[in-house]
Amino acid sequence: MIVLFSTTNKHKIREANETGKIYGIGFEQINCIYPEIRDEKFENIASEGVKYVYEKIKKPVIVEDSGIIIDALNSFPGTFSAYIEKKLGNKGILNLMRDVEERNRTARYISAVAFFDGKILKTFVGTVEGKISTGERGSGGFGYDPIFIPNGYKETFGENPEPKKEISHRRKSVETFCKFYVKYNEDIK
Repeated sequence: MIVLFSTTNKHKIREANETGKIYGIGFEQINCIYPEIRDEKFENIASEGVKYVYEKIKKPVIVEDSGIIIDALNSFPGTFSAYIEKKLGNKGILNLMRDVEERNRTARYISAVAFFDGKILKTFVGTVEGKISTGERGSGGFGYDPIFIPNGYKETFGENPEPKKEISHRRKSVETFCKFYVKYNEDIK
C-alpha cells in the first residue's frame, strides 16, 4: 500500500517509511504546500493542513506537524518549533534556559499525523518524554535532536540517533496511523 505524505521534509519521509514497512505501507512524498494555521495544538494544525491538501489533490493523504514543548519555557516553542529553530537554533534555546536547573529541564517532542480521504478525518498523536541538555551534543538527527535527551537515556538524539528509530514521537504517531490504515483498508474491501 502506498500513502501520500505531503511534506517538504525528507527526514519525515525516511522516518515514516522505516515504520511503515513493518505494516506493508510505503509513504510517497508530495510537495503540496499548505497554509499552516496558528494554533496551540499540533493536531489542529495537521488537520487543517491535510484538508487543504486533499482539496488540491483529491486523493487520500497525510500531513504531519510536530515540535518540542519545554516545560521551563511555558511550553515554548510548541507549535512554533520549526520557525524558532530557524530563528534561534539550539544555541538560542539553550541561552533561554541558561539558568534552569537540571531537574526543571523537562520537555517532550509531539507529533500529530492527520489523515483525510474526503470522508474520514483522523489524527494520531505520538509523544516522547525527555529533557533538554545543557549544551549541544552530537550531530546526528535534525532540529532539536542535539539538545534532547529522551527519558531512560544519557545521550541526546544527536549523539545517538538509534533510539529515535524505536521511541520517537513521529514513529509513534505514524505507527498508530499504520495500524488504523491497515484495518481501514480491510474494512472497505
